[in-house]
Amino acid sequence: MVHAFFYLKLRKTFRNYYILLITFHLRMNLQSVITAPSKNRTFVPMDYSIETWEGLKPYFEHLLEYEINSQASFDFFLQNIDELMAIIYEESAWRYIRMTCDTQNAEKLQRFQQFVQEIQPEIAPYADKINRKIYESPFFVELSERKPEFKNFCRGLKGEIELFRNENIPIISEIQMLSQQYQAAIGKQTVENEGKELTLPQAAKFLESHDRTVREAIWHKVADRRKLDWASFDEILDKLIALRTQVAHNAGYTSYTDYRYAELKRFDYNREDCARFWDAVEKVAKPISLKFAAERKERLGIDSIKPWDVSTDIFGGEPLRPFETGEELIEKSVAVLKNVKPELGEMLALMAKLGFLDVESRVGKAPGGYNYPLAESGVPFIFMNAAGAQNDVITMLHESGHAVHSFVTRNLANQSLKETPSEVAELASMAMELITLDSYAVFYPDENTRKRAQKEQIMRSMTLFSWVATIDAFQHWIYDNPIHTHSERTEMWKELYLRFHGDELDWTGFEDTRDRLWMKQLHVFELPFYYIEYAFAQIGAMGVWRNYTQNPTLALNQYLSALQLGYTRTTPEIYETAGISFDFSEKYLTDLLGFAYQEYEKIVF
Repeated sequence: MVHAFFYLKLRKTFRNYYILLITFHLRMNLQSVITAPSKNRTFVPMDYSIETWEGLKPYFEHLLEYEINSQASFDFFLQNIDELMAIIYEESAWRYIRMTCDTQNAEKLQRFQQFVQEIQPEIAPYADKINRKIYESPFFVELSERKPEFKNFCRGLKGEIELFRNENIPIISEIQMLSQQYQAAIGKQTVENEGKELTLPQAAKFLESHDRTVREAIWHKVADRRKLDWASFDEILDKLIALRTQVAHNAGYTSYTDYRYAELKRFDYNREDCARFWDAVEKVAKPISLKFAAERKERLGIDSIKPWDVSTDIFGGEPLRPFETGEELIEKSVAVLKNVKPELGEMLALMAKLGFLDVESRVGKAPGGYNYPLAESGVPFIFMNAAGAQNDVITMLHESGHAVHSFVTRNLANQSLKETPSEVAELASMAMELITLDSYAVFYPDENTRKRAQKEQIMRSMTLFSWVATIDAFQHWIYDNPIHTHSERTEMWKELYLRFHGDELDWTGFEDTRDRLWMKQLHVFELPFYYIEYAFAQIGAMGVWRNYTQNPTLALNQYLSALQLGYTRTTPEIYETAGISFDFSEKYLTDLLGFAYQEYEKIVF
């Protein structure tokens, strides 16, 4: 017994020392990245900015002419490429950001279009030549052995060379312009209510009302407005499917599905794994969603749940109003992150100080929300459409997770080491949604109100899977069957929606709206196949959260240590560093959903 006691005490001592050690290491690293943007160029002049292809072209020509005759010259070559690409990425980012912040501004739109149509197509063939120059260098073979952190870079480079085709350059530009058409159309969608013009995110606040007649009235207005764009959205998707299929065929792929898997660099899972995950969602996640639906019906005292009943609070009280202005949202979000770890709040505060946050909904603004890393500055930009609802808090904390990821990878030696796969990127954001639950007092000083918000968020995290599976399976069908009619597409969506959602909502009389719900998901138009990652990352986030409930300090440091890796390790290794498994099996999903449901039931008021 003495020996056992001594062993346990010693193990606890080493564990505490380990926690202190990585905490100190993280604190030093985090402080080093909380600084304002600054340029550090050695290859391109400090005062150079991209305006035309003619001004940019000499830098690419210099790289192609550069002689690689030693390991040192090879590394210097990579360093110069990285510097040039960081400048290009940042210019592209700002043009996209400014356009999405104001889709109706002709000058901002023109600059975005100029980059997409005149500069980006010229870059592509030069980038391919540079990729081949790297790949064909005798020093490339030993790169991943000499620098193991470049293993994914080497795998990715080979894939980019295999995918590149000159004839796809103008097609890809056309695809980007079609995606912008969708964004602009969404940005124009407004409804009138009580004499005021509202964007759809602003109108959504009325769906939280306890007055069912108010909810139903606003739902009809939103549905009727969206209906006006059905035909044009079908047409845009038709064109996107045809163009993307042509891109795949040009690259030697039989379907865009397989091409896109290669383009997304999905090294650690395949389409068969996705199909197995859909089955797991149907068996495990769908029953839980139906269980929540039954609770909603009972608490609201209604016979069936109509689509205008899904956003209202089922726990009583007035609709959750965590903030009134965008400035207040930012201020409170900074406080939440500081509660988790002071340096995290300082990161968001720096972004606010620099004006790198655009959070309020307004007419003409593109839909959705994003965190856009700025490659040269090292400080990201957050874009969203807040209207004063709890969902806006979730979006802000989600995008803040991405922002933290951008900050902590800032000092990695190469841009490619920062470009994590989506399964890792979304782990950063979705874990942040859950580990900040204990800090909701910042938004909700009243205990009962705070508990309502926490229960809503846990419920939301558990019911996400059915929608993700529907979108993912739908996109697989679309691109595996590119020649189809609108009615066939509608029928397939209906079939998949019912498969993963069942009868949780009563759509009687509004089946046409249900069968076009996919049109509101911007990923279908702009980021095809980028969606199942949210489900995989949500499973991982629940694992981080479970660890956090048991040992907050260790779990948080493991999470941040994983993010600091960028893409210097494989996805399973990054998840392992975070203290979790890259596992989306039925068994693991059952385990973590079981944990989350227990946490949901613990919150009583």
